[in-house]
Order: sequence, then structure tokens, then C-alpha cells
Amino acid sequence: MLSRSAPEYRVDLTTGAGLDEALLGVDAVVDASNNASTKGAARTLVDGSRRLLAAGEAAGVRHHVCVSIVGCERVPMGYYRTKAEQERVVERGPLPWTLLRATQFHELAAGAVAAGARWRVLPAPGARLQTVAAAEVAVAVADVAEKPAARDRVEVAGPLVEDARDLVRQWLAATGRRALVVPVAVPGALGRALREGGLTTARPDVRGTTTFAQWLAAGHP
Repeated sequence: MLSRSAPEYRVDLTTGAGLDEALLGVDAVVDASNNASTKGAARTLVDGSRRLLAAGEAAGVRHHVCVSIVGCERVPMGYYRTKAEQERVVERGPLPWTLLRATQFHELAAGAVAAGARWRVLPAPGARLQTVAAAEVAVAVADVAEKPAARDRVEVAGPLVEDARDLVRQWLAATGRRALVVPVAVPGALGRALREGGLTTARPDVRGTTTFAQWLAAGHP
């Protein structure tokens, strides 16, 4: 595993430091890097991808797997636009590639609800989501990385498309927490994309089997 704090191979995508040494003898690279900050996302995901691809080409990497988001090109929000641009960089880059696109993780949904529940008021936007267990996505990533580059998108999604407000209620029921659920209307093109299921897919290549309710019942927060 490569990161800025890795014990052996420390790399920095924003500068390219350490990449050449870390990729020597590597056949496949899985890029699951992330930076959700407004200013840092493009530096890490877009510019960082260019540096990673260049270093991979020099090292003879044969498969570049980029972990991305289902529907990122359909949802007009800054972070999703950056992920869509990262995908374009990979598609136009020098290495054989596969885009592994996943829907939102159960863990992300639960974490967002838990953070809001501290204030006993939970804003719940009208959004159709298809959350999936991170463990099931990890299996799909490993499977893709072991195969030849597809030069295509492989989509991984949860078993159900559900309203975000239903996910909030499921979390409250599973955890026994109390909070006022306040429906929130997201305006404009962003709200329309979320309501119309811009972050979901009807025919994923890999469909997870664990629903959000089952994941919560298994003891996850």
C-alpha cells in the first residue's frame, strides 16, 4: 500500500515524490486516492493521476485501475466533477486501464447520519441512493486488478435503490437513537440529479447482496 504515511513506500501524488521507486516491478496499480477538500481534490485526483500514470508508464505497469463513482458525470457538484475529470485523464493516459465505479458506501451513509444525529436534528435530502458494502466493493476491485485491463467501466452497486430519508430512518431504528428527521429539498440541477437517481445504476456489472438494513443489523454503526 502506498501513501504519504506508509511505513515502507511513502508517496505523494501532489508532488510525485516516491512514485518512481514505489512502482518498480509493479504489474497493476489500484488508485483509490482521495481528497474531498474543495482546493485539494483536483491536485490529488486529477494532477495526481497524471503523475501516477507517467510513473506507471516508466515502470512498465500493465494495468491501471482507478476507483471512481457511479454517475459522477451526471451530478453537478464540485467533487463529482473532479472525479469525472480524473476518469478522463485515465482514459486518455498512456496505460491500459479499467475504471471501477462504485455507488455510495453503506459506511459513508451511516457516517453522515451519525454525524448529524449528534444534534438531534437530521436533514434528509430527497435523493435516490444505491448504497453498497465497502467489503463487497473491495472484492470487486481485487477481481478487476487481477484481470487484463478492460479499457472500460466496471460498475459495482448495492442491491436496492432507496430514498435517503428511508436510509436515515433505518439507521435510527437500528441504533435506537432519537432525532427529528427534517426533509430537505435540494434546489436546482443538483437536486434534480439526486432525485432522479443520478448516483444509481439499473444494470451494474457487480450487484452487492447486503442491503443497508442488513449491514446495520450485523452490528455496524
